[in-house]
Amino acid sequence: MEQEQQLRDHLEKLMRMGQAFRPGEELLQGISVQDAGKRVAGLPYTIWQLLEHLRFAQHDILDFCRNPNYQTPEWPDDYWPAAEAPADQAALDHTLQVIKQDLDAMVQLVQDTEQDLFARIPHGNGQTLLREAMLVAEHNAYHLGQIVVLRRLHGKLTT
Repeated sequence: MEQEQQLRDHLEKLMRMGQAFRPGEELLQGISVQDAGKRVAGLPYTIWQLLEHLRFAQHDILDFCRNPNYQTPEWPDDYWPAAEAPADQAALDHTLQVIKQDLDAMVQLVQDTEQDLFARIPHGNGQTLLREAMLVAEHNAYHLGQIVVLRRLHGKLTT
């Protein structure tokens, strides 16, 4: 039981980040509406598009883990927003809040000892909660890294 709890705790730390680099919440602080919609030459996305993709994909993984009636969204259309910028500060704040809420929900799911990390998700094709938690961590880290680069290119992040 102690080893299982250690695994759950490691997964939480992995999903929340902050071990190899700053926590995700910290990396997303202070993003303005103007910066969220700025384009950088040679890159096919804005911070807003990355945030919305992150929000949608993370919610999709969470939904897959919890919902026996899960329906797979269309790739790539359902996973990437068409808009390059948020409509306003409220839209940006909402997306950031949902990212945090869904991450918290995924952590709660992983920390729930009633959930078997190794059991196959019944409506999946071999996926487990362990695999999905690692997928959230990997996917979020990848796109947060892209957001950090964009923020640096905009001159808004120095560390």
